[in-house]
Amino acid sequence: MPDTSPEDGAEGGGRIVANRVLMTLLVAGLLGVVLLPFASMAPNRLVSGQPVGLLEALLPWQWGALLVLAGTMTLAALRRPLARTPARLLVLAAALPFLLLVMYGGGDYATRAVAEAGSPAARVSLGAAFWILVFAPVLVALDAFLRLNAGMPAKIGYTLLMAGGVAALFWAGVFHDLSIMREYLNQRDVFAAQLLAHLGLVSAALVPTLLIGLPLGLLVRRKAKARGPLFGLLNFFQTIPSIALFGLLVAPLSALGEAVPVLGAMGVSGIGAAPAIIALILYSLLPVVRNTYAGFAGVPASTIEAARGMGLTRRQVLWQVEVPLALPVILSGLRIVTVQAIGLTVVAALIGAGGLGTFIFQGLGQYAIDLVLLGAIPTIVLAVAADFFLQILVTLSKPEGSA
Repeated sequence: MPDTSPEDGAEGGGRIVANRVLMTLLVAGLLGVVLLPFASMAPNRLVSGQPVGLLEALLPWQWGALLVLAGTMTLAALRRPLARTPARLLVLAAALPFLLLVMYGGGDYATRAVAEAGSPAARVSLGAAFWILVFAPVLVALDAFLRLNAGMPAKIGYTLLMAGGVAALFWAGVFHDLSIMREYLNQRDVFAAQLLAHLGLVSAALVPTLLIGLPLGLLVRRKAKARGPLFGLLNFFQTIPSIALFGLLVAPLSALGEAVPVLGAMGVSGIGAAPAIIALILYSLLPVVRNTYAGFAGVPASTIEAARGMGLTRRQVLWQVEVPLALPVILSGLRIVTVQAIGLTVVAALIGAGGLGTFIFQGLGQYAIDLVLLGAIPTIVLAVAADFFLQILVTLSKPEGSA
């Protein structure tokens, strides 16, 4: 039976607000709308834009619909009159159209503003209030799913529905006149190459990390004496700032590439992909080794003894008992490492490794915020997508009946 009692939980019986997380996000969205610009309008790329508020940017029916949807979610955040489950379902029903309407409103304003300016050089950039109103409903939906204890199929279905709605807006050309899309069109060929370079660097770092980290994690589980020195060394690498580590690798790799011509011909040098991949591996080893160790350490000793009592060899116990039980924790480490590597690869552009960070640093140098976003937004999308996909794998890897 679904829970239909009024939501109280830890909030106490005398409070008006039942869902404080939801109410906090709604208040943050309201403050963003009041205090921050929804967009900015500039005559060209080189001139700073004039801030435009939400009420000025959106048509009356657009901000009116947003107000209704926000009011609906506010109602769901209160203790009464809705019960828990209906309130959470109402939040999910309102969050999706809210997100799509905000995105449509931003693109629609850009189309109208550029047409009114009468100049192809006019630029419309999205403001801080827009991004707050985009991320708020995503967090609202995530909170609702957590409170509903919804299964993975429901989360996947809702995510696909949300992604499909955003893709439909792109396909319809709603965002065509936004400045960030102008930047993309100017950099289309370069963007594809840098995106592939970014993914290549991440993959080239993760594969060796797993090949090195998984055996090391099993080693420190079997050999307790190696645990302290190894974790100490890996923790040391984590304390070095990423830019500093890239810089430290320049001189030795440059000398190695000159001393061994074969390595130099393979691309080993002080700048480029080689130092970036090595640095990413060094940063990624600790989470993989620690989670591998924790996964194997979490396997009950009684289970291992029972497997041995059934006549299984040590190798069979490892692959048929320990690995399946440790796999969820190991994949959780891979999830952390993947998201971390996607973000750190941005910095690798500073040493000529390429990737999406190229656009970010070019944009910072040219004071072109939309060029910065052209590198930042795909990086965020990649990290979120990887996190979501690996979360699914973690859920599927858990034995039946486990939490």
